[in-house]
Amino acid sequence: MQDFDFSPWANAQCQQVEQALAAWVGVDAPAALGDAMRYAVLDGGKRLRPLLVLAAAQAVGGNAAAALRAACAVELIHAYSLVHDDMPCMDNDVLRRGKPTVHVAFGQAQALLAGDALQAQAFELLTPDGAEVPAAMQAHLCRILARAAGARGMAGGQAIDLASVGQQLTEAQLRQMHRLKTGALLEASVLLGAACGQAWAPALSALHTYGQTLGLAFQVVDDVLDVVADAATLGKTPGKDAANAKPTYVALLGLDGARALAQDLLAQASAALAQSGLGQTQALLALAHQVVGRSH
Repeated sequence: MQDFDFSPWANAQCQQVEQALAAWVGVDAPAALGDAMRYAVLDGGKRLRPLLVLAAAQAVGGNAAAALRAACAVELIHAYSLVHDDMPCMDNDVLRRGKPTVHVAFGQAQALLAGDALQAQAFELLTPDGAEVPAAMQAHLCRILARAAGARGMAGGQAIDLASVGQQLTEAQLRQMHRLKTGALLEASVLLGAACGQAWAPALSALHTYGQTLGLAFQVVDDVLDVVADAATLGKTPGKDAANAKPTYVALLGLDGARALAQDLLAQASAALAQSGLGQTQALLALAHQVVGRSH
């Protein structure tokens, strides 16, 4: 990784994504709906999922136009999930990315509609007119994203999370919940990038393992930060998991145990990339280190 300068690469990719999101999100939406959509997406967030898409696409020599659309699509799914998760019927949070949540700024009805519209626009981005993204690739990308966002992915994980409040989960149960709730969309980001090109089965299997492991590591670190970070650093309300009696890795393993697990998962993700046989995995490796080493 010493031969790879991550910051310039990430800045260049994020600039591409930001320009595309600004050009596409909520344009021509009626009755101020576009304002709520753009508030939910623009000017905030780490853009981890788009970066994973673009890094994986570059690793397999993928279609750049398809990769950019997939990167934006997965960010829209992520943004819509945050809008809905923050609402009073779910987590009832008032702070996200250092600013008031969408339902606080625009009202609950507009927030609900903004989330719905962002989800729909994600799939619209994956299915452009013209020949820049082949039809078979469009279908494959849609299937990956839909599966990750639905009952067998993010939405299913959130349902388990809500049903688990106040319960004592085993590590296996907690892992399964987070594999769906958080990990599915991170894993899908890697698979979306890979689907923009051609990867042999062993390489695809390694990327799959990398994505799964990284997704779990992200949630473990999230649980740690909910305990140790303040609101200004975190950009959202800290301590809500404990206050709401939600099962977390810190509650199960302790702070030191959760941190040790995150390091172990980083080692597993790095090993998967080393075994992939792909020549350009430096960005993916750097992203894994960013996930585990982040402070917010």
